[in-house]
Amino acid sequence: MEGIRALTFDTGGTILDWHSGFKSAFQKAGEKNNYSKSWGLLANELRRRSLKAMLNLGDKEPPQYNFDGAHEFVLREIIKENNLEKFSEEDIHNIAYKAPHSFICWEDFPDNLPKLRENYMVCSFTILSYRIIIDTAKKNNLSWDCVFSCEGIGKYKLLPEAYITVAKMLQLNVSECLMVACHNFDLDAAKSVGFKTAFVRRPDEWGEEGPPDPNPNPDHDIIVDNFNELERELKTQ
Repeated sequence: MEGIRALTFDTGGTILDWHSGFKSAFQKAGEKNNYSKSWGLLANELRRRSLKAMLNLGDKEPPQYNFDGAHEFVLREIIKENNLEKFSEEDIHNIAYKAPHSFICWEDFPDNLPKLRENYMVCSFTILSYRIIIDTAKKNNLSWDCVFSCEGIGKYKLLPEAYITVAKMLQLNVSECLMVACHNFDLDAAKSVGFKTAFVRRPDEWGEEGPPDPNPNPDHDIIVDNFNELERELKTQ
């Protein structure tokens, strides 16, 4: 772990509580239109399918949409499949756009961010759109040293070019970067190109459903339960 100079953070899920944000927006629109559904499950379906639409985007051709676009077209599919035809364009905008741009941070992150910045370049490295990161940073009073959105790179995780490009833009070797995430798929892809990796558990990320990959790959360099532990662990390095 010696020589780490930059921490690159997955942001959706690891930093931001997307489940609560989407669930609340779905519930508000549902109550307005007199629908009764398992809103938490629909929130997870929106996340699951929009995430699938983003991973490896840009492999064969330039991306034709960003994560905001994926949220909208997946939501429209979910509305049709679940007979939610009374949802208005305003409801769709509130769920697909306003909700993710207003996501709240997990409570263990904001206080640790300035501590981590004392010794490292601390960057958001995300498949979320630039605008989501800008708006949620303002919402949660986060001061990133830099934001790397795959929207600007043109190659989305899990493509190796995304990770290599971030290290290059930081003028670092990949071995000087620590990828921090609660998702094995992101960390495994980062490790495959030479990043160090830190797994932070987020057992509540998917609400009652639970995360699809809660058990960290034992090959990760750091495995912790929260950002308080990560900050202490890095302080000992």
